[in-house]
Amino acid sequence: MRHRIVAEDMEELAARDVPWEDLSTKTVVVTGAYGAIPAYMIEALLYRNERWPNFDVKVIAVGRSPRKFRERFGHLGDRGDLQFIAQDVSARFRLPNEVHYIIHGASWASPKYYGRYPVEVILPNALGTHYLLEVAHEKQVAGFLFMSSAEVYGAPPAAEIPVRESYCGNVDPAAVRSCYAESKRLGETMCVSWFVQYRVPTRIARIFHTYGPGVALDDGRVFADFVADIVLGRDIVMRSDGSAIRAYCYLVDAVDGLFRILLRGDPATAYNLGNDEAECSVLELAQTLVDAFPERGLRVVRGVRSEDGYLPSHVQRTRPDTTRLRALGWSPRYSVREGFTRTVLSYVSDAYAQGAGDTHLPASPPG
Repeated sequence: MRHRIVAEDMEELAARDVPWEDLSTKTVVVTGAYGAIPAYMIEALLYRNERWPNFDVKVIAVGRSPRKFRERFGHLGDRGDLQFIAQDVSARFRLPNEVHYIIHGASWASPKYYGRYPVEVILPNALGTHYLLEVAHEKQVAGFLFMSSAEVYGAPPAAEIPVRESYCGNVDPAAVRSCYAESKRLGETMCVSWFVQYRVPTRIARIFHTYGPGVALDDGRVFADFVADIVLGRDIVMRSDGSAIRAYCYLVDAVDGLFRILLRGDPATAYNLGNDEAECSVLELAQTLVDAFPERGLRVVRGVRSEDGYLPSHVQRTRPDTTRLRALGWSPRYSVREGFTRTVLSYVSDAYAQGAGDTHLPASPPG
């Protein structure tokens, strides 16, 4: 059974004017299936099947760990519209005969990996994209979505913010932290190349900071750390002075945008995906979370903590220009406070979240 917060999100997504009809009776492959963003896309598709029995979409979820797949989707039970394939996308593989859409979300996106496992970070964005594009070409799919990242822009100068898709980026290819950004840049070029040479209908989503239910609390990104602190009743200890500014997008708004890009985006075209209306500093985010749950008695502590292998970003501010995505009918709806409150509540018991007041947590962390 879905958590109440997730169920509400699925209901809202189902009601949005995404061109869902294009996916009816189709087979959709989603890689990185138990990652937060791909998993919410899968949930949204399966929820459509539950609410509209004739929708009849089939989802093939691809991931490396059957255990993680069961942990993420075990609440749905056994069902015929969801198939799991245990597969590392960095190795060549084949898919069942009928495939209509491919969503490539497999990636090591957390900066805690960049300094420790840079090779493993590169491979799914480069080799994985190659092998999936081969499958897309073979199957003559109707759409291929590559989940890229705002990291491709590197550290844009102030004059380029809000950053447009036409900005070519500022990334040092010889820096180890660039393993993520440069492999995403290569993945984008591959998408364009496979369209030009083989007419594979690729689309590219450059995803800015996205959060929501299902984000791993040990993910390593600062917003996940902050959510974990609130859920576990810990003061938020800053890794930096907190002056870096980010635009934060709640999962419902992100998934809405991703489906629009897949189904209505122009081929071989990149779209910024981020909430340009929900911009705040890291310090402001920390204070917002503490203020949202005052009964926890938590505070923001100015200090520095570090993790082995964590390579901090040198980007001071990120904010997307979303003109291109908005032309597809997209607009974000969730503020920083509302989205992060919902995210924290998604990690507590459903019975508690169902109770009076969505701005309080139990006195102790959930077991």
